[in-house]
Amino acid sequence: MNQQITADQLNDAGHLMIGGCDSIELAHEYGTPLVVYDVSQIRQQIRSFRRVFDANHVDYAVSYASKAFAAIAMYQVAAAEGAHVDVVSAGELYTAIKADFPIERVSFHGNNKSREELEMAIDHHVGTIMIDNFHEIELLATVLEERNESVDVMLRITPGISAHTNKYIQTGQVDSKFGFDLQSGQADEALQKVLANPRMKMRGLHAHIGSQIFELAGFEGVAKKLVEVAAHWRDEFGYEAQVINVGGGFGIRYVAADHPLKPEEFVDAIIKAIKKETAEKGLSMPAIWIEPGRSIVGPAGYNLYTVGSRKDVPGLKPYVTVDGGMGDNIRPALYQAEYETVLASNPQAPIKEHVRLAGKYCESGDILAQDQGLPETQPGDVLAMLDTGAYGYSMASNYNRNPRPAVVFAEDGKAQLVIERESLADLVHLDRKYQQ
Repeated sequence: MNQQITADQLNDAGHLMIGGCDSIELAHEYGTPLVVYDVSQIRQQIRSFRRVFDANHVDYAVSYASKAFAAIAMYQVAAAEGAHVDVVSAGELYTAIKADFPIERVSFHGNNKSREELEMAIDHHVGTIMIDNFHEIELLATVLEERNESVDVMLRITPGISAHTNKYIQTGQVDSKFGFDLQSGQADEALQKVLANPRMKMRGLHAHIGSQIFELAGFEGVAKKLVEVAAHWRDEFGYEAQVINVGGGFGIRYVAADHPLKPEEFVDAIIKAIKKETAEKGLSMPAIWIEPGRSIVGPAGYNLYTVGSRKDVPGLKPYVTVDGGMGDNIRPALYQAEYETVLASNPQAPIKEHVRLAGKYCESGDILAQDQGLPETQPGDVLAMLDTGAYGYSMASNYNRNPRPAVVFAEDGKAQLVIERESLADLVHLDRKYQQ
């Protein structure tokens, strides 16, 4: 019996319900592989973050890290819930613009923003540019001068804190491609360059220590470090930060072995740490910004697959293959991410075997789960992989020239297609014949 599925997620037929919709019916109507989001879960998590800030009586922004899942519909939901968003490319910015997202609530991140991307951000009056390196300071200064514009900026620093997480998603340690180093004095130098440019309005400082973090210590540590930097900047340069942005990375439950705190509990601890440190150092209380992505959309997402072939070898764990795989969820192949999967028609069915859940892609490493407990399955059965809402579709590819799946938003018993399934024609629409 799967502990993540509760009785209220089942209908009278025993089928898994997503946003009040029958998952079997969704699979039949929209086809598989299919990505489905329970929109009410997205809304509830944003509201939970906002409540903890309101309860602590601090100025704040909940900025959705849209790299977790970017789509016009997602930006619409974030806007309706009063969230900010951060974008990391012209493509994400363009999508937010097409969604009519309030541009003043957009922050632009990235460690190698192009001139064209900065021009686009300035031309559309993006709320905040998160400056990542010295090259960007010079490039942004040129763009602002040419356009006779100004913009709010924040400096990203590497605080020298390594979160206990996968090495590929650690971003706060000294040896990182992101941000200005503290120990070498880079951050101080960057601050002076920004303060010297009247077109750059310095708002504050930002750090991000990693993703899928379960421990409070890292967040409390980065909160303390950022306040220390803010106090140093006040004392040394006469600048007092208006905003301290602690990033995101709040861990979620994927499998039974995961025991994270509720995301809002991380935030409560961060707020209390910043309040304590600012009071001790005689600083005015800054606004606190967070940038959650995974914790907002991860638990709200489901991948629906149809079972196909099976391979049994005596003495070995069988392979059960589905019609998706690394093209719609590369995380298991990329860094051994784990998920739980249930039979959509009966999520509470007793487990009868442990299998390797394999994808259809032409790679031996295309295994969605190395040890998945399942009831007996037959070709045509629909499986639901849980908590897939973050970094699944956003990292999807056309490997083996497979179309990317459709995405459906489900809420209050109504389902709506928000990203169409790619067609075979879509796969070649940018191709051009070679004239020999």
